Amino acid sequence: MDDLNQPEQQALKKYQIQHDRPNCIGCAACAAVAPDFWTMHEDGKSDIVGCTKRDDEWEELDVEEKDFQVNKEAADSCPVNVIHIINKETGEKII
Repeated sequence: MDDLNQPEQQALKKYQIQHDRPNCIGCAACAAVAPDFWTMHEDGKSDIVGCTKRDDEWEELDVEEKDFQVNKEAADSCPVNVIHIINKETGEKII
């Protein structure tokens, strides 16, 4: 990890991954494509590694631009489209 202070690190986190965990079917495609960011939980569903869990059971994680492509591939591999990526600067839902 880079030796940057916290505010600079936050500025680099251009995207947010959002995971609709309640609707995850546990196919494990995301974990196979991006194991540094996705793992399988003992309940059979996937989890974002190091995420924030919301009250509605969705998960969120802010990521840097360098981590965008691998997470986009994970989202593209999901057969039930429960992985979303948001551009934090524009609010655009990329997937």
